Amino acid sequence: MALFGRKKKAAQIEPTDSVDSAASAPSPVEPEGRGPWDVDEVPELGGRIDLGAIRLPKRAGSQVKMELDSKTRRVVAVRLLMDSSSLQLQAFAAPRSEGLWEELREEIAQQVVKQGGSSDERTGPFGRELLARLPARLPDGRTGSRPARFIGVDGPRWFLRAVMSGKATVDTEAAAALEDVLADVVVVRGSEARPPRDLLTLHLPGRPGESTPDLAEGRPTLDLPKRGPEITETR
Repeated sequence: MALFGRKKKAAQIEPTDSVDSAASAPSPVEPEGRGPWDVDEVPELGGRIDLGAIRLPKRAGSQVKMELDSKTRRVVAVRLLMDSSSLQLQAFAAPRSEGLWEELREEIAQQVVKQGGSSDERTGPFGRELLARLPARLPDGRTGSRPARFIGVDGPRWFLRAVMSGKATVDTEAAAALEDVLADVVVVRGSEARPPRDLLTLHLPGRPGESTPDLAEGRPTLDLPKRGPEITETR
């Protein structure tokens, strides 16, 4: 499955007008088109937070929350908070020959219905996505719903799932801000063999090895997102 709206172009370095070319090294060049990117497409990872499989763009005034599995304490997702909006990210291993998103959209839609919600499929800036309304308990105790956008991107042997919630589901400017973040994410899959849908390893910001031990049981899945314990870092 092709990447959504992405053009595979090699990064180009423009010639410099400087007389002393040795003293004026070219600035790092980002790939052309629209991400999320594979690490092989990005020659320079500066300006992004090292979270392991996900390199998250830095944004002023944002908060980064690492979501932990309540039983294993393993980091299972990263969530960026900006202006009353939330962007949850998870990266998974995918088959070499095909993507996961077309199949997963149907599974997510079915899960939403089973939980008493509803969803509509539409085309967004990253391709086909789901706009869902998930069951939620209102402050007065009644049952209501909360909107969420499910976005999937198939990369080379990886799949990135993004879930937007909060203000970004109803406000165009707030949505654009999170879309800009998502479009600048870099995925670092690694070369090791992994089964499809296996969660790629995440760790605390800039601290490799501080995720938790590799676990054989309770492996995170692509089910609907659930809030768990969190570690917060303010940017």
